[in-house]
Amino acid sequence: MPIIINNLSHNYTQFGLQSISAIQNINVCINEGDFIGILGHTGSGKSTFVQHLNGLLLGTSGDVTVDGLKIDANKANLKTIRNNIGLVFQYPENQLFEETIYKDIAFGPTNMGLDKADVDVRVCEAMEMVGLDFDKFASLSPFEISGGQMRRVAIAGVIAMHPKYLVLDEPTAGLDPKGRNAIMEMIWNLHKNKDVTVVMVSHNMDEISKYANKLFVFNRGEIVQQGSPKEIFSNQEKLNELGLDVPQIVELAQKLKQNGIDIESGIFTMDEMIHQLKNILQVNND
Repeated sequence: MPIIINNLSHNYTQFGLQSISAIQNINVCINEGDFIGILGHTGSGKSTFVQHLNGLLLGTSGDVTVDGLKIDANKANLKTIRNNIGLVFQYPENQLFEETIYKDIAFGPTNMGLDKADVDVRVCEAMEMVGLDFDKFASLSPFEISGGQMRRVAIAGVIAMHPKYLVLDEPTAGLDPKGRNAIMEMIWNLHKNKDVTVVMVSHNMDEISKYANKLFVFNRGEIVQQGSPKEIFSNQEKLNELGLDVPQIVELAQKLKQNGIDIESGIFTMDEMIHQLKNILQVNND
């Protein structure tokens, strides 16, 4: 079953007086198996939106329904929903607090009421999924490892709860290219191999174009565009008006065309570009 967002709006109260609209009239559906990319300039409502998906924030109006369960003020369904939707904040390593990596990852499963044997299994599985060797890392403090490894520990803590949906707010922010690639490949493997539906906020158009099957573009608290990466990135002028860029591959394709190289339209990933250039070289050689 999908996540259905119906006429969702959220207003913040500033200084107890002024009401400020953060998101307004959001109507979208997130289907099982989707990899959703959330785009928009800073302050456009992206983070506010994703915090409604597991009830961390409640809408001022409208509603969110997860697998047939509505998130509402009485919070009757909240525990079930939060067990199914894992939310990873931006810079999640800042929320690490336990004395060992094992204990940090075990925190969520333990609070779910699982016995120690099941918790052990989940911690081992989660560490393996994020590329951290259990024997090497489990007993270490999360504060004596690298920033990229801390990010993995934080994500492992969410994965260990076996969420059906994984919501991530800028999961590669602040990482170097190697760290970004490792985190994105990890998320992709969870999506493909564990059937986890992913909703990801990102400013990185190259990541989004490579992994997402559907994009929601936010501006001033509203979703102003939604569609496939090809549909969204084909309208560069509209994205530029919203203060957003296109993937670097799109810009490269345009420059190649300007220099007389016959690149097909609709190329948005490195793999597509390499395939195109190989075909052009083969034709020229023939």
